Formats: sequence, structure tokens, C-alpha cells
Amino acid sequence: MNAARKRLYWLCRRGVRELDILTLRYLEHHYDKAEADERAAFEKLLQLPDPELYQLLTGRRAAGGGAVGRVVRRIAQSGPD
Repeated sequence: MNAARKRLYWLCRRGVRELDILTLRYLEHHYDKAEADERAAFEKLLQLPDPELYQLLTGRRAAGGGAVGRVVRRIAQSGPD
């Protein structure tokens, strides 16, 4: 695993187990296939505080459009492994 990937993996490790599962699932299954804008949006989401990220990923707060919205929708649509 390269340094950039390790950094993303570390950022996916949150204080809330549900967020760990959701963000790590996206990283492992979608990130490598995503377009550059979607990758940047995922990294932007990982900078959010846990409560704000949780609200977005659970649909309690609208993500809006653009790449951030696409990432949030992709994460939300991912079912359990």
C-alpha cells in the first residue's frame, strides 16, 4: 500500500464505527475506479467532523449535487458486504 492510500485508510478510521464501515467500503470498492473529481470529493468528505459526515451519509442532511453528492449517494447505496 502506497503512502497516499495509507493516509486515506487512516482518514477513514473514524470515531464512529458506522462511519468506518461506510468510508472504508467506498475506499476499497469504488475509490480506485472513480474519476478525479469524485476522488477529490471523497477526500473532502473525510475532512468533515464525524457528526457532519454522519448526517450526510445517513441522509439526515442533503449532500447537494456535483461530485460530493455522487460520492455520498454511492456510499449510501452500498449495502452491507
